[in-house]
Amino acid sequence: MEATKAKMLQEIEAYPANQFLNTSIDDLVAYFTTKFEITAVRIIEDQITVDQQETKVDVSRDSWRFIPDRERPFYIPGTLITLYVPFEGDPDVLICKPSTFTFNPPHGRIHGSTLELSISCTDHDAQSVKAELNHLLESVKEYLAWATRDLTSFNATLKDVARQRIEARRQKLFKDHGLVANLGFPLRKRPDAPTTYVVPEVRRKVIPKPPPASATAYVPESAIEMAEYENILSIIQRTATMLERSPQAFRGMDEENLRDQFLVPLNSHYEGQTTGETFNFSGKTDILIRDGDRSVFIAECKIWRGPRSLSNAIDQLLAYATWRDTKTAILVFNRNRKLTEVLERIPDILKSHSSFKRMMNFPSQTGFRCVLAQKDDPNREIILTVLVFEVPR
Repeated sequence: MEATKAKMLQEIEAYPANQFLNTSIDDLVAYFTTKFEITAVRIIEDQITVDQQETKVDVSRDSWRFIPDRERPFYIPGTLITLYVPFEGDPDVLICKPSTFTFNPPHGRIHGSTLELSISCTDHDAQSVKAELNHLLESVKEYLAWATRDLTSFNATLKDVARQRIEARRQKLFKDHGLVANLGFPLRKRPDAPTTYVVPEVRRKVIPKPPPASATAYVPESAIEMAEYENILSIIQRTATMLERSPQAFRGMDEENLRDQFLVPLNSHYEGQTTGETFNFSGKTDILIRDGDRSVFIAECKIWRGPRSLSNAIDQLLAYATWRDTKTAILVFNRNRKLTEVLERIPDILKSHSSFKRMMNFPSQTGFRCVLAQKDDPNREIILTVLVFEVPR
């Protein structure tokens, strides 16, 4: 297992630098963890078969027999009984010694995905032969249970080990970029730099494909801090609470009028940099906060009209977002359905979207957060927070 871990760390260090930097940390962690985790062996008991053949059996150690010279083998006709035990998992597990073991381990032969367990006998006592085969099979199961326990612990730590090494290498590559940039000379392009990366094959395991990433030179990008993102969402949520407490004042408002209620408090915090219906990339977004020439926050406001309306809002958001817009939100205003029914449906809508990558933890009873792949580059990730508010009809 330590050799497997060492090989994973070597591959992390050898992964092409530009693809490495152009791929999200979570995608790299998932790729290397999936590739190097060891699959425990599971016996397929209902497919076990048995066979027999003639053989010669050495009985020189049988104290119940008269053997003139016990220093040499003494063979008599016998029968070789073999159990053919099919299994799933990594065959190497069968030849490794678990941390818990006995001094009389079971022995067998591995042919592909079949374990062969054999015993020799000189009589035809079916009950004793069956008992011996069952004992041998149970011994194998016991060893596999010990090995599975070790593998569960190993695989659980593999993700953290991969993440630590990936983050450490990313930091080093960032520093390397900074060092070269400060030398004042143009960066030399290697003529032999590969444009694609082929992962070596691993035996007996389906290899995950490397996360798709550009092989072009990595360019460092600025992005809004999560703390700032959370602050923007906090302002929106406080404003929504005010709307919910004053239902008469906001009765009958459409999406545009509801959106305007959020622009004032956001502008008070971001010095007039918050705009509504602002052109961004290929359309107009409902709420946009800029910092100089970059967008730090982009949001859409939608009245709940069913699952399709939310899915369309996600499509619209992805169409409007540029590569700089990595923090987004959709504000859902519910006025026609029970709020609990709407909240129950949103996670499935997010997970079924074609750009969905994974859910994120978001401690809110009326909000959800996930990671989406950007429209034209699946490796660029967008964080989407969906906030649901109750508004009067």
